[in-house]
Amino acid sequence: MDTIKKIPIASPQIGPEEKNAVMAVLDSGQLAQGPVTADFERAFAQWCGVRNAIAVSSGTAALHLLMIAHGIKAGDEVITTPFTFAASANCVLFVSARPVFVDVEPETACLDPNLVEAAITPRTKAIIAVDLYGHPAQIGALRSIADRHGLVLVEDACQAHGATVDGRKTGALGVSAAFSFYPTKNITTGEGGMVTTDDDELASRLRPLREHGARVRYRHDTLGYNLRLTDLASAIGLAQLAKLDAFNETRRRNAKRLTESLSGQPGIVVPAERPGYRHVYHQYTVRIERDRDGVRRRLAELGVGSAVHYPVVVHHQPLYRDIGYGSVEMPVAETLADEVLSLPVHPALTDADLDRVSSSLIQAVRDA
Repeated sequence: MDTIKKIPIASPQIGPEEKNAVMAVLDSGQLAQGPVTADFERAFAQWCGVRNAIAVSSGTAALHLLMIAHGIKAGDEVITTPFTFAASANCVLFVSARPVFVDVEPETACLDPNLVEAAITPRTKAIIAVDLYGHPAQIGALRSIADRHGLVLVEDACQAHGATVDGRKTGALGVSAAFSFYPTKNITTGEGGMVTTDDDELASRLRPLREHGARVRYRHDTLGYNLRLTDLASAIGLAQLAKLDAFNETRRRNAKRLTESLSGQPGIVVPAERPGYRHVYHQYTVRIERDRDGVRRRLAELGVGSAVHYPVVVHHQPLYRDIGYGSVEMPVAETLADEVLSLPVHPALTDADLDRVSSSLIQAVRDA
């Protein structure tokens, strides 16, 4: 019997350019943060359209250091989304502040600006908005709220490299931003992250925080951490950055083909793209209105990979229940957690693969 070809949910695109770049760093003998990392920072800043990019060891590290650099501390409150990877809220706990969850928009699964203002208290110091799945949050509306109340706004762009709002890229929307280069992201360094900002003073505070608080070697002016990015990782990142625009265009093309096949199918809600926004489809995430988990099992039998981003909202995670969030209710986020299903959309897919993904999903929903 023929073996069914498996279509993976993700497929990092590593080619000879990345391999040659890594070998060049190995041959140089400069493996830790050095000149290649500086080159990556300059290239990423230019690509985003900002003055400063600070490379760090992960997207989580980027968020953590932004909390410190913005002066968030014990007793402060930070508004954020309950429907995201836990790091978006955990970074608040890292500095002993308190996350305050606000529900999300059903169409984009991003933080709902219409609900944010009611959650602001005298202790609120910041808002963290997540560009979920590659679709930007409403940064403009959230920035207006933040400005009215004197709050910091941080953009968690870890899933949205190259997404835009009215032609401006995430990371360059007028607030400080964090990016991740995890292997499944639109661009990878294996593991790594970046902070972008036009605020030179903020950048000056951030850089020593990743190097044990040292601006000059062996002189530690403040408490910092070892959260540097290696030149090995940066070499991969530079090679990937040269391909990122093409990767994103392929993801958008793939998403368009899936949407054309799946739109109007009973029990399936395709992802939305707000007018003026450019979605880069880190994930192509549909909503399955009945028996999502059964549909996923049937897809696996048909040889199509899928994933659930995210099956448990942050405030229902054991950590958050244990620290007092058990009674929090976020109805939109909780409904999404029961219904969302991410499908393959990565650049390695052929048209035949995409057609098989959509036809298999339609069959799986009918079988559920």
